Amino acid sequence: MTAKFEQIKQFILTQIETGQWQENDLVPSENKLASDFSVSRMTARRALEELSARGVLTRTKGSGTYVGSLKSQGSMFEIRDIADEIKERGHDYQAILVELDDIEAIAPIAIALGVEIGSRVYHSVIVHNENGKPVQVEERFINKTLVPDYLQQDFNTMSPHEYLAKVAPLTEARHTIEAISPTAQVCEWLQLYNEEPCLQLIRRTSSKHGVVCFARIIYPGSSYRLGGQLTFSKKKNSDLQH
Repeated sequence: MTAKFEQIKQFILTQIETGQWQENDLVPSENKLASDFSVSRMTARRALEELSARGVLTRTKGSGTYVGSLKSQGSMFEIRDIADEIKERGHDYQAILVELDDIEAIAPIAIALGVEIGSRVYHSVIVHNENGKPVQVEERFINKTLVPDYLQQDFNTMSPHEYLAKVAPLTEARHTIEAISPTAQVCEWLQLYNEEPCLQLIRRTSSKHGVVCFARIIYPGSSYRLGGQLTFSKKKNSDLQH
């Protein structure tokens, strides 16, 4: 039997994912949730606090709990579609589909997706262009159980980000960023002729049903940068570390 606090979390996630609750909407109070689910206030509080820790909700003392912006856990960066970013700059966007297939999951991919080693997963590689110049290589490995129709999509006209947001709405994301030396294949995709350093972002995204996607996103170091903003909550001075 599912624990009561998990039932409350699932109820909240469903309301958000179906669009019943929008970003910044006020979420029912601990008392209201406790009454609706016949649980203690402490149980309702645990559900709200766990979703807040994941960034799904935002709690404001004295005001209430609100639907968050669904930014990734502990991340400086908002999960956005590069197609939208390029178009917002008034530039021309083009996606070039390089690979779209069904492959066997080797250990690192299987572990990241939470599937059996050697099982089949979907795989795509897309080069994103801005004003005719390659600015990003996006390689994705998809849990085919959660997104069974991935191979049937036309990713020349719709990005994987846009499609996945529709069929498996994001509830959590984790990523790391590092500098890398590009492989010969990446140099070809990004039209790099001097093997300049690149930025590599490794991202794993989940929906309420499990890990959906494990992605490797590469940017040419000379023409792209990533940025964001950190907001610190109030803590005791002894808890603050830089």
